[in-house]
Amino acid sequence: MIKVNSSSEDRTELTASIGLAVMQWQDATQAYDEAVGARLGLNMAERHCIGLLHGGPQSAGAVATATGLTPAAVTALIDRLEARGLLTRTRSLEDRRKVVIEATEATRDLSARYYGAIALEGGKVIATFSDAELATISRFVNAALDLQRAQLARLKAEAG
Repeated sequence: MIKVNSSSEDRTELTASIGLAVMQWQDATQAYDEAVGARLGLNMAERHCIGLLHGGPQSAGAVATATGLTPAAVTALIDRLEARGLLTRTRSLEDRRKVVIEATEATRDLSARYYGAIALEGGKVIATFSDAELATISRFVNAALDLQRAQLARLKAEAG
């Protein structure tokens, strides 16, 4: 357990430690996702698409935005994943011109196989924190996510 105290030196050390831990967490997550992708024969864009569908059905346009792929490349990606039984493609009931992409039971089974233990063990870790600590963690994670998204948008704007 890290001793909390208000000295500037301790704060600097703690801040550096958090920054390093976040970088290591990102690297470990990426390495795990890449290993799962290699085992399943999925490239990064395919994994990203499947991850996006974990939150529910998405439009092909949303997949294009999330992956940064062109509409033609998204169509090819959807074709590949549909051929493998990892997603379904249907026409939107509201607008027949739009395509709705949804994960299949096979995808949910793979997700449970490779990420279920992480979710279960992660729940046990979360249970060790008080409500106040969880509120602080949530505030940090969401602020860090907002920061990362803003930096990505800035980087893309510079390139475009």
